[in-house]
Amino acid sequence: MRILISGGSVAGPALAYWLHRHGHRPTIVERAPAMRGGGAAIDFRGSALQVLERMGLLEEMRRHETGMTGMTLVDDAGAALAELPATAISGDLEVLKSDVTAILYEATRDTTEYLFDDTITALDQDDSAVRVAFERNEPRTFDLVIGADGLHSTVRRLAFGPESRYVRHLGIYGALFTVPNILGLDRTGLMHNTTGRNALAFPARGNTELRVGLSFGADHLDYDRRDRRQQEELVVKHFAGAGWEVPRLLEAMHEAEDFFFDSSGQVVMDSWSTGRIALLGDAAYCAAPTSGRGTSQALIGAYVLAGELAEAPGHATAFAAYERRLRDYVERNQLHGRTAARWFLQPPTEPPAEVAEDVVPLKHYA
Repeated sequence: MRILISGGSVAGPALAYWLHRHGHRPTIVERAPAMRGGGAAIDFRGSALQVLERMGLLEEMRRHETGMTGMTLVDDAGAALAELPATAISGDLEVLKSDVTAILYEATRDTTEYLFDDTITALDQDDSAVRVAFERNEPRTFDLVIGADGLHSTVRRLAFGPESRYVRHLGIYGALFTVPNILGLDRTGLMHNTTGRNALAFPARGNTELRVGLSFGADHLDYDRRDRRQQEELVVKHFAGAGWEVPRLLEAMHEAEDFFFDSSGQVVMDSWSTGRIALLGDAAYCAAPTSGRGTSQALIGAYVLAGELAEAPGHATAFAAYERRLRDYVERNQLHGRTAARWFLQPPTEPPAEVAEDVVPLKHYA
């Protein structure tokens, strides 16, 4: 089948890999002009490692492991309050998101058509196909369309309705960006949290860089998602008077090339498909960054969705089986995401207990 995937982060390329393995012709449309850089580190746990192994990418991912040894909670003066072990912060394997997306792109670029610097503007489906209109490219027809385009999914909005029906805000907004290692950290991260605010920094690229996260609690904020200056002003406003190294990090933020700002939310839907259109990863079942499960869900979901499409007698049966296999797993992860969110913006305490192992039974598809 000719299958269009919206989104070129993790879920989309992972799905394209497996679709090609099963004999389909995947196309990925990505709004960015190239694979996105920046972002925080991604931790892999449990069954996600099995998927990477079956893709033949596990060892390549291990070669890019961050080597983080843990995270230290600090007070305003920088004194240590508690230690979080690497397993709690980094999972079984931690890799920078930019490295993950680069590896997935290299694994799919020769077998997948990539349409960069474009996005879907309309979807029109019937029993035989989906007609797709693009912002830049000419309209085309596909057998299936998969939305792997994140929390603010365009495919979900066009096929299922407005975002407000499905996205549940967890009361957290945050900025992520990269700066030089102005704190001199060596394979250990630092976290400073007080009521309503959390600042963290961890080294990357051989301790030459810092990945910084500045998060704060707030009800729904009205802001332009494409106006970086406005977003930076929100971060500065909510961190006014903050202690520790936050003033230095705020100053460095303005020079960061990869600044990213968004709310922390979950996507809850009764169904992840409608007709010939389905959703994958955060677009369908985002568990929030606080869950630490987003990338695992994306990889596992891609594997299962492609496998069911390969074995089922039709796409409707495949979509139903995909959802049936993953629904309980997703709900566990979302519960963990909500629990962790309540802890995230509190004065230093012991972190919430881990939920059950990040495991879902993975069958072998033909």
